[in-house]
Amino acid sequence: MNKKSESLFKKANKFIPGGVNSPVRAFRSVEVTPLFIARASGSKIYDADGHEYVDYVSSWGPMILGHSHPSVIRAICRAARRGTSYGAPTEMEIRMAEMIRRAIPSVEMVRMVSSGTEAVMSAIRLARGFTGREKIIKFEGCYHGHADSLLVKAGSGVATLGIPGSPGIPAKLAELTINLPFNDSAPVRSAVDRYGDEIACIIVEPVAGNMGVVPPRPGFLEDLRKITESRGIVLIFDEVITGFRLTYGGYQNLAGIEPDLTCLGKIIGGGLPVGAFGGKKKIMEMLAPLGPVYQAGTLSGNPLAMAAGVTTLKLLRDDRTLYDKIDGMALTICGEMKRLFAEKGLPAFIHRTGSMFTAFFTGSEVFDFATASTCDTKLFARFFRGMLSRGVYLAPSQFEAAFVSAAHTNDDIDRTLSACTETLREL
Repeated sequence: MNKKSESLFKKANKFIPGGVNSPVRAFRSVEVTPLFIARASGSKIYDADGHEYVDYVSSWGPMILGHSHPSVIRAICRAARRGTSYGAPTEMEIRMAEMIRRAIPSVEMVRMVSSGTEAVMSAIRLARGFTGREKIIKFEGCYHGHADSLLVKAGSGVATLGIPGSPGIPAKLAELTINLPFNDSAPVRSAVDRYGDEIACIIVEPVAGNMGVVPPRPGFLEDLRKITESRGIVLIFDEVITGFRLTYGGYQNLAGIEPDLTCLGKIIGGGLPVGAFGGKKKIMEMLAPLGPVYQAGTLSGNPLAMAAGVTTLKLLRDDRTLYDKIDGMALTICGEMKRLFAEKGLPAFIHRTGSMFTAFFTGSEVFDFATASTCDTKLFARFFRGMLSRGVYLAPSQFEAAFVSAAHTNDDIDRTLSACTETLREL
């Protein structure tokens, strides 16, 4: 029983809309009271009632080293003793910028912000200011934060809650967003042929992580690069999830494609609120105070987030075997889950890219939002509840990624697969 979580949820609903500060946390799509978390360590989280769970949510991606990594905690404590916020430049911001620049060659200059949403919002404003154009192209099921222009057919919580968009977004603003199918170049060419001189940017998650994990088909990202270059359109890679998750750098490093702008977040903050956007110098120099495109933030480059992020990146940089380790564990989990689903005769399609994966409850291949939407979300909810009751914490949504961290162990994998076996017996 989760009596304390239930009590806290009732109390939260009196003061917080829906009882949560981010919609998917409400667990509505899985029809269970959300867990209130009291603490976390390594690969485990512990709820308010003291129950332990193997965690694959990973704070939605940032905790690649695991929770409460000793080196990261020490760095945060040292920084906090010097002050939590200055509203002024610090040396640590330069160190972070240098590390990002060296890890991702396309990022010649970078600016820190406080969230992934803020990074994407700012990158799009910059692209519009640089090109003098207003329209943007995004892809169905790709979630780029909750900025007005980007909630048109977005993935993540919007898909989880069945919301087609959001009230509060002016129709005239929504008309500036062209929404196209992911993994299909033909509609992009058609849209650019029709609106090319009006399109400021194309923004894409190079590996979609917010309609579940959906990798790019061969040639898709390459086509986007060719199309944008030919028409003077800014290509933006949203690597808020994939940045430093799949390799030391961005997915663009693995794909061999250099976008004009890149958005980062999650891992570069070591678990603290953070975001960043960067890219070609000629574009970034359009930002104030050098140029006319205004962007600002009181907590941008926060010293605690910079300390946690720099420490995290150092650990990832100095031990590249960590990526092999977590990729291998994810490969094992996915391979065994596929076998278990097949033995049960349940339709399931599992996508994995590196240490992130999603089990889609559908019998067909998933390659875009339309195919992801064929999933049996009720069956997923039953699976989620079965795993949770056996101490395995997955994202409470069919349309999210699971993340393996460097803190996960072989015992965690065994426990996960045992829970999967027992849960499938009940379905």
